[in-house]
Amino acid sequence: MGPGDQATPAEIKTAYELGKAIARANWVLLTGGRDVGVMDAASRGAKAAQGLTIGILPTDHAQEMSAAVDIPILTGLGHARNIVNILTSHVVIACGNGAGTSSEIALALKTGKPLIFIEANTTALGYWQSLSTAALNIANSPEQAIAMVRAHLP
Repeated sequence: MGPGDQATPAEIKTAYELGKAIARANWVLLTGGRDVGVMDAASRGAKAAQGLTIGILPTDHAQEMSAAVDIPILTGLGHARNIVNILTSHVVIACGNGAGTSSEIALALKTGKPLIFIEANTTALGYWQSLSTAALNIANSPEQAIAMVRAHLP
């Protein structure tokens, strides 16, 4: 999960590498499915490594869908699709932050989904830690994030 239009070049680069790492681990990548920011970069990275990608789109059409999404889920739910993103994920990785990403992080904390932060700033991490009863999982690289995901999977 991560910002769309407001994603930084560093977040886009990290998301692309993270998508590749997820595909190499033989996992399915689930994103917000749009053709911008972290969700597009992660999907493109996964496709570059021959991975399978799912996009949970906010619209009832695929016009803004990333070309790297294999399985589009057209919800027509707008921002409410964020709960579908979280409940469908086994582990949530937050790459960067924005308003939509913040709602997904809050939903992951509220539902008890394993949550890993990458490319998060210290101010945001302090806020999220204040809402969490457990220590936050903070990765400094895609490889470290993948290792953390493995620790959360059965």
